[in-house]
Parts: sequence; C-alpha cells; structure tokens
Amino acid sequence: MSMTDPIADLLTRIRNAQRAGLADFEVPASKMKQRICEVLKDEGFIREVTSKEDGKQGVLTVTLKYDAEKRPAISEIKRQSKPGLRRYVGYEDIPKVMNGLGIALLSTSKGIVVDREARKQHLGGELLATVW
Repeated sequence: MSMTDPIADLLTRIRNAQRAGLADFEVPASKMKQRICEVLKDEGFIREVTSKEDGKQGVLTVTLKYDAEKRPAISEIKRQSKPGLRRYVGYEDIPKVMNGLGIALLSTSKGIVVDREARKQHLGGELLATVW
C-alpha cells in the first residue's frame, strides 16, 4: 500500500516513540525526511539521525532526546501543510511558534529551513510543521 503523506508518518512515529519512551526508532528513508530530522537535531529536539542502506530505499534511525526525568524534548509536533491542503506563507507571514520558543519548518527554494532562517533570508515557502 502506498503512503500519501510520508512527512506526517515521520512526525507520527516521533510522537508515538516518545509516548512509548523509546530511545530510538526506524523510518523508511527519503531526502526530505533526512533533512527534517537533521534540522530537528540542529535545533536540539532529537539527539541523532543516521541512515543505512537496506537494498531498497534505505532506513533512517532517529535517536530521541529526553531530559534527566525522562521527559521528551519535543512537547508537541504538528503537521501544518497536508497533501490535500498545502499551506504556503511569505516570509512576513511565517508564524511565531510559542512566541519564539518553538520552531516552524519550511520547505523553501533553499531547502528545508527553520522559521528564523527563512525570515533572515527573506524566504517564503510551504509551512511543513511546527515543533515545541
């Protein structure tokens, strides 16, 4: 069966793994998923992402980040733009997530970037997800 929204699947796997208290999980690889995970790593929401070949499309292994009391680093992660309803924003209209405490992920002409980078570079694009 084909998957209609692989980004939503990635975000759901992150949510489910955190609720289950897993240290890491695997997800089928793609360049976009890898870049989303790398941005989340750079922003301090996940610990590590590694990819390995499995003869098909590859697998990403995502290591989650928890604090000393086993609370996940991500409080909430939400898909904003969906395949049935794409949400595009200009750089002036990029929402501030939790008054700047969270991040918004955008797919721009320069790749997948965080909201503050998009504002700095005057880039608009598709609003993929919000994380805090």
